[in-house]
Amino acid sequence: RIRSGDTVAPRDPAGASRVADLGAGWRFVRRDPVLWRLFLNSVLVGGLIMATAPLLAVLLLDGYRVAAWQYGLVFGVSALGGVLGARLSPRLVRRYGRHRVMTVSGWLRSSVPLGLAFTHPGTSGLLTVIAVEWVLITCMGVFNPIYATERLRRTPQAHTAQVLTAWSVTGRLTQAALMTVWGVLATVVGPLAAITVSGVLLLGTPLLLPTRRHTRDPEPARPAVAVS
Repeated sequence: RIRSGDTVAPRDPAGASRVADLGAGWRFVRRDPVLWRLFLNSVLVGGLIMATAPLLAVLLLDGYRVAAWQYGLVFGVSALGGVLGARLSPRLVRRYGRHRVMTVSGWLRSSVPLGLAFTHPGTSGLLTVIAVEWVLITCMGVFNPIYATERLRRTPQAHTAQVLTAWSVTGRLTQAALMTVWGVLATVVGPLAAITVSGVLLLGTPLLLPTRRHTRDPEPARPAVAVS
């Protein structure tokens, strides 16, 4: 469904190298306070959430002896929340404003993962994981379109490819690094404790979200007043 006007302008084949493009993308993001805050928030939130994914698999499948089909069901049901969140996102923005919806969904997606600290064996433990993951993915479904739109809105077409590349590369490298660190941490303190540490750290990430003065919604037009 991409329209011709949505595409990025073709790049010059004789342009800068990939490394230079990464540097240019990072520098552009750093100069814009809103992009910089969104960048730090998205990279840290994505890294801390993904760092616990392998640990949760080990905890459920090995520690709590959850059947493979049950594990698949847990995340299959939870994933439906992403569809719901994406459908609700534009409606919520129209009703409550871009900044308010982004802030609330951003806080929720960073607060909910701490609920995984209460995971335990048995059916109630699986229901806890389903509830936490469903709310988390729903909030991400609401948040992601808003933050992606804000990112594109603030990035000139000539810099779009550089910014998106730098964003993606940094996010992937951060996830890989935090997965490694949390794997070592889980070996020392156990998977559940390591998951809890991630949940606690996530509580501070919403402080990096842009403030209202940076993402102020346009004021509605004032009605004309007839002068007699």
